[in-house]
Amino acid sequence: MADIMFFDSTLRDGSHTLKQQITLESIQNYCQGVDKAGLYTVVVGHGNGLGASSLQVGLSRHEDQEMLSVARKYLRHTKLGVYMIPGFGTIQDDIIPALDSGVDLFKIGTHCTEADTTKEHIEFLAHHNREVYGVLMMTHMATPQQLASEAGKMEDYGARGIILMDSAGALLPESVTARVAAIRENTSFRIGFHAHNNLGMAVANTIAALESGATIVDATTRGIGGGEGNCQLEVLLAVLQKMGRDTGVKLYPMLDVSQDVVAKEFGYTNGISTLSIVSGLSGVFSAFNCKVQQVAKEFKIDPRDIFVELGKQKVIAGQEDLIVDVALRIVAMQGKDDSSYLIESLL
Repeated sequence: MADIMFFDSTLRDGSHTLKQQITLESIQNYCQGVDKAGLYTVVVGHGNGLGASSLQVGLSRHEDQEMLSVARKYLRHTKLGVYMIPGFGTIQDDIIPALDSGVDLFKIGTHCTEADTTKEHIEFLAHHNREVYGVLMMTHMATPQQLASEAGKMEDYGARGIILMDSAGALLPESVTARVAAIRENTSFRIGFHAHNNLGMAVANTIAALESGATIVDATTRGIGGGEGNCQLEVLLAVLQKMGRDTGVKLYPMLDVSQDVVAKEFGYTNGISTLSIVSGLSGVFSAFNCKVQQVAKEFKIDPRDIFVELGKQKVIAGQEDLIVDVALRIVAMQGKDDSSYLIESLL
């Protein structure tokens, strides 16, 4: 069984990039697409969380309760999560209505040295036996020892875990390792990491967190998020698979929502493309991409399946003629039970 809990913040952190204008239809389509993928939770709402819609930080296209109601309807296997920063949101005006909307999981965030501001909110949720996690933001601004102390407070309040946010994308792997290690030595609850990609280190930093004992990944599809975005979830899944880690998350559904919802509906085409991810995972020459897409279209098959089979055959540059042979084999296999040409864990 996978030991990593994947928190998908595409519909929360991605709202920053979309200027808080995410549509209810897109929330529906995204939730439908990922519901059976194996994610632990999908976090929904304004980029700054519950109660944050304002002229100062951006007005949401829809009220919190509207967004949560749609997500709740289409998340049947995956927990519905929300984020809240005390000051933007309150227990009475935001947490209680979220509970009434069927929210399963709460993340309560604050600046990395101000855990005490979350005490009332975490204790309220813990008292009501709700799943709640503390979040420390801007963690590059505090030492590992300071973070361990602040995390300990959140554990005492009743949080089930702590998520460290590299909100500025300023950390390097060794800095992440030191912070996670310090918290592990001083607490007994789960540790998570939420990376930003300002220095291009989001995936590497997340791997460093996991190798140091973190068991929660907070990331987004296609890396959509504030600034240069977050750790790209589907890339991380492919990297972990290459490393032999059991993620418990199916990659193909994540690739589908990356292309069909985040790229097409949101209009966000940054990040590594879905075919490039499968090409890298399969070990296939990158320049095959255009030919694979052409052949897949001609034969009406999934180009990802072509890459998987090419990888199994260990093709190299100059063997483009094999792409058609592979396509013919896949067509021949369609409608049969034998799907051995696929990497089962991708499905």
